[in-house]
Amino acid sequence: MAQELDIFVKQAASKRVLLVGDLILDRYVYGDAERISPEAPVPVLRVVERSDAVGGSGNVAVCLKALGVDPVVCGVVGKDAAGKRLKSLLSDAGALCDHIVEVGDRPTITKTRFVGLAQHRHRQQLMRVDEETVAPLRESDRKTISEIAVSAVDQVDAVCIEDYDKGVVTAELVSAVVSAANRVGKTVFVDPARLSDYARYQNATVLTPNRAELSMVVGRTSKELSDIAADAEALRQRLGAKSIVVTLDREGAVIVEQGTKWIHVPTRPRSVYDNTGAGDAVLAMLAAAVVGGASMHDAVKLANIAGGLEVEKFGCVPISADEVLAELRLESSNRRGKLRSVDELVNELKLRRDRGETVVFTNGCFDILHAGHVDFLSRCRNEGSLLVVGLNSDASVKLQDKGDDRPINSELDRAAVLGGLSSVDYVVLFDELDPLNLIKKVSPNVLAKGEDWADRGVVGQEFVTGQGGEVKLIPLLSGRSTTNVVERIRGGMEKTTLDA
Repeated sequence: MAQELDIFVKQAASKRVLLVGDLILDRYVYGDAERISPEAPVPVLRVVERSDAVGGSGNVAVCLKALGVDPVVCGVVGKDAAGKRLKSLLSDAGALCDHIVEVGDRPTITKTRFVGLAQHRHRQQLMRVDEETVAPLRESDRKTISEIAVSAVDQVDAVCIEDYDKGVVTAELVSAVVSAANRVGKTVFVDPARLSDYARYQNATVLTPNRAELSMVVGRTSKELSDIAADAEALRQRLGAKSIVVTLDREGAVIVEQGTKWIHVPTRPRSVYDNTGAGDAVLAMLAAAVVGGASMHDAVKLANIAGGLEVEKFGCVPISADEVLAELRLESSNRRGKLRSVDELVNELKLRRDRGETVVFTNGCFDILHAGHVDFLSRCRNEGSLLVVGLNSDASVKLQDKGDDRPINSELDRAAVLGGLSSVDYVVLFDELDPLNLIKKVSPNVLAKGEDWADRGVVGQEFVTGQGGEVKLIPLLSGRSTTNVVERIRGGMEKTTLDA
């Protein structure tokens, strides 16, 4: 699947998508929350950092750009410092901002989040303050936005409408954009607001409500996938849409399309850190995949990946094309065993480190796997969240003068046996006498070796500790070694020696 899907991510590069919707400036105030105020039972936030980010529909634009798509942004900001800041952030991200209209009767929508840091690093949002006016735009401004959006349709490959119900997206605007898009065969994607009436989205090509939003608009809550599909199909027909994609968090998504049977697209469960921005990431990936040539089914598979990566991060953090491609490689790799080339391993470890995982590395010949090996590798794995085993290749074993008949098992056989252990996440071969060059490429957080190396000096110790890592000496089971096993097979050792 990965090799089939990655082409759509790559083909999306340099395509153009018009993004219409409510622009929002997200502000974050971070501080240590170490005590309760003596004035009231509330935390005291000692400010240590401030940052600004693009929010609302603008976040979809930033997500599109991260995927390699050129976004053309259409929306409104106030004639104020926040508006200038928002346009500057969008421009710096690579979005085209010529279609943003400044209005004088309202401020730029700004959401300020106060975030407490426990132990100076664990983030927890304490409060959000919104500055906004959500009344309908003046008629002259509505007309201007509509004309600008329509004029941009010919310049792009698709249109995204991101509605936060702040006054920009109206039935008149959607109708004008959809009509213009239909004339030139462009797809219009709509991420709807939390509304009980979707009349304003009439005739849009694709709608992407989540489960709760669908329940609100159809007037009932459905748990069974078949019922969700039936509700979505009824809504699709009522609105004249071609497709509706209902996102279902851990359950993935349901697609209903005109003229076909509904489809459930599952996703891999994630450790959810923050749901903020997941819908934006899904919409951006969906649009990028479709302009890259994907079917709706394949586009939703990619959108599931982007949304899943987003919820593992704090705040609205754009998911890049490289991250999606790395995730596709990881999924593909998980299906083909644990043996990796060095380059493949380095790429996958980068993705997993970005998720906060800790890499443990150990190495050896592991010629005949025995109970001592199994115990040792299990103990190594307990030192972090994933274990990489550097395996001496056949040529490397020969350099160690273990005997003309060693290794007894070939490198691929040894790798396959190691890969069968739950404690081992990756196996990588090396040809040198020692693994120093491999250790430098892997750059583990923890370098693990048997305690018998205490007086011999652990290869790679200086490098790992110099990078801020640590070296762990692991206790060994007494009397278990490959040499003992080989000698016993040869008849040169009594069973009592092995079991001592």
